This record gives sequence, C-alpha cells and structure tokens, in this order.
Amino acid sequence: MDTRLELSRRAARRVREALARHPTTLDRGRRLERGEGGDMTMVLDRVAEDAVLAELEASGRPLTAISEERGVVELSGGGPPYVVIDPVDGSLNAKRRLPFHAVSIAFADGTRMDDVDFGYVFDLSCDEEWWAERGQGAFVDGVRLGPLEPRERFEVVGIETARPDLIGEHAERIRALDSNRVRALGSVALSMCFVADARLDGMVSLRAVRSVDAAAAQLIVREAGGVVAFPDAGDNPGLGLDMRSRVAAAGPRGIEGLLAV
Repeated sequence: MDTRLELSRRAARRVREALARHPTTLDRGRRLERGEGGDMTMVLDRVAEDAVLAELEASGRPLTAISEERGVVELSGGGPPYVVIDPVDGSLNAKRRLPFHAVSIAFADGTRMDDVDFGYVFDLSCDEEWWAERGQGAFVDGVRLGPLEPRERFEVVGIETARPDLIGEHAERIRALDSNRVRALGSVALSMCFVADARLDGMVSLRAVRSVDAAAAQLIVREAGGVVAFPDAGDNPGLGLDMRSRVAAAGPRGIEGLLAV
C-alpha cells in the first residue's frame, strides 16, 4: 500500500495540474457558493479540493476527509483515519498568481489536533514540500529539520491574516514585538513551515484560523522542536471545521511574546 507521503504527493500534483487549467485571475476567482468552512468558494478552491478528494478516493483507503469546502466526506466507507485538507492555503495569493500558496494535508487517528500523526504541506508556487511524521521528525525536500534553537530575540516574524483593519487594531502590540522585521506572506501553513526551518523566528495570526489551516503544519513545527499554541481553543483543539483560534508558532522560546500581539 502507498505511504501517506506518496499519496499526499500525488494529491498535490493533481492540485497543481488543476490550477494550471485555470491560469487567469478572472477564472480562478469566480465565486460559486459558500463552503462548509464559512468562506466563499472560488473556482480555484473547488478544482483543488476535487483533485485531492479524487486522489484519496482512488487510493481505495477507508477514511474520513475534513475539507474546507465540502466539510466531512466519508470515502470507501469512512474512517478513522481522518484526513484534514486545505486544498489551497493562501487562496488569495493563488487567485492573484502570487507566490506562497500551498496544499495542506494532515492524517490523524482521532479527532483532536494531538491525534495528527502525519502532516504534508506542498508549496504550489515553487514545488517545495514539507512533511512530518509523529515521533519521526520533520523534513523539507528530504532534508531533516531542526532541532530549533532558542533565540534571545526575533529577527523576522510572520504576521498572518493581515487585513488592513486587523493591522491597525494590533499595531501597538506588533510594534512592541521584540523583532527587527515582520513579514506577511499570505499562507498560515507556509508561515508555520518557515518557522520549522528557522526561516522565520516565529509567526502569529491576527484573527482566528480553522483546523484545516494549521493541522499539518503544527505537526511539522513540533517535530522540528518548535512550539505551537492555539490560545482560543485550549491545549488540544478539535479537527472539525468549527474550530476557531488564533495560532502562534516559534522555536523553544518566544511564544508568549507572540501571543501578546
């Protein structure tokens, strides 16, 4: 039977091919209806989700998918395992054909964040892939990550869900960060992966995210020796689409400062 890594890779390739058939911003951004996750579904979301679900169904594995647009979908009789999918994390970037948008796929043997035992994130703009298996470490393009080292202060911090009104609301607390610079990349999953690889010293979202945004990447950060917090959902939030919490990630130190933003 294929490994979860091989299955995730095939699903990501299908997404990349699906998006290539919709190359323009006008086409990708056409609105369809509101998805189960609460956001308006665009063409790019639908074709990407269809691609991932088609690959999962073709595998013949009994599983339960939890996906941003369709919600809970039982395949081949349903699972566990549960597969938490964000077909395009950073969909605005993808719509506008900007870098930093990714497929995020997490496998879990239960319905809580701590039950995630495999996470995969594929950067659709540069074909970089990240994955982690619980207890087996985290990797980027086959190179093992970490362990992350403690830092006395931040050099670069990622700020996500950075809408202008939220930046204004949080401006004083962002200014108080012990960091030289901030970056808003536009993808929660990739910002968290960049923390795992010490490209960012930390990241924090300015508004609540969903389970699908962070389920895979939080395992990648933790397996690289980092810390992840969901301050609005407790120590072990659920994987359902009703989960809403800000998220922060950092190395062994500094998470408290990020949570103050």
